[in-house]
Amino acid sequence: MQFEQIIYNVEDAVAWVTLNRPARLNAWTSVMDAEVRSAMQQADRDEAVRVIVLTGAGRGFCSGADVQGMAEMFSGAGDRPISSIVRERQDPDPSRYSYFPSLHKPVIGAINGPTAGLGFVIALYCDIRLASIEATFTTAFAKRGLIAEYGIAWMLSRLAGHAAALDLLLSARQVTAQEALALRIVNRVIPHEAFQQEVRNYAAGLAHSVSPRSLRVMKRQTYDALSQTLAESCQEADVEMYRSFDCEDFREGVRHFLEKRKAAFSGK
Repeated sequence: MQFEQIIYNVEDAVAWVTLNRPARLNAWTSVMDAEVRSAMQQADRDEAVRVIVLTGAGRGFCSGADVQGMAEMFSGAGDRPISSIVRERQDPDPSRYSYFPSLHKPVIGAINGPTAGLGFVIALYCDIRLASIEATFTTAFAKRGLIAEYGIAWMLSRLAGHAAALDLLLSARQVTAQEALALRIVNRVIPHEAFQQEVRNYAAGLAHSVSPRSLRVMKRQTYDALSQTLAESCQEADVEMYRSFDCEDFREGVRHFLEKRKAAFSGK
């Protein structure tokens, strides 16, 4: 499949989805939106893929929605409300980026540089976020006269806490990668010169050292737990534990440990 605004390739069981508008810091467009969704779904279906990495080309991850496109809407709106034009151009589903957690495979956000607005939303929907020391983060919405879009208030509150979420949303201030780490927005901060290789090493570890079936089930369990009681989470874990005992990956997990060799998980 050919893409205009992203690059998609698969290397060693890892699908790389790269936002590819580097001259605009990978500003998000409707074309990019559709292409990222298509690439993610393609990777999720591909049995040769075990891990997905989302990153940006050039020096930025994603600077948010394309402001130039917004300006063009203003100039062409005439007497029409801007909201009517936006509704015509966009998917009407307000939760449309929450499909990331529904993917069966882990999604690593490789945050290589500036991340703002909608780009910040997209980063938060990744399962794991690895950040270059040169990455920065800002919600930006309040500075554009907008609101907390697409579930970012929910995500930020759960990751960083209520007070920190309010700070980041209301002030729209920019935070460094190190502050993002302290706020639990990212999992790890990596020196920029080592960033690409460290992301590859981490993705390779998920692709080859652990059970794809375990990843699939544990990802679902973790998102389910956000709306479960402790008792419900324990009950689900009990059911899944017994299911795992009858799977090929459990048998391989025991064998490779006893035989002191690398694992050869099938994902079944």
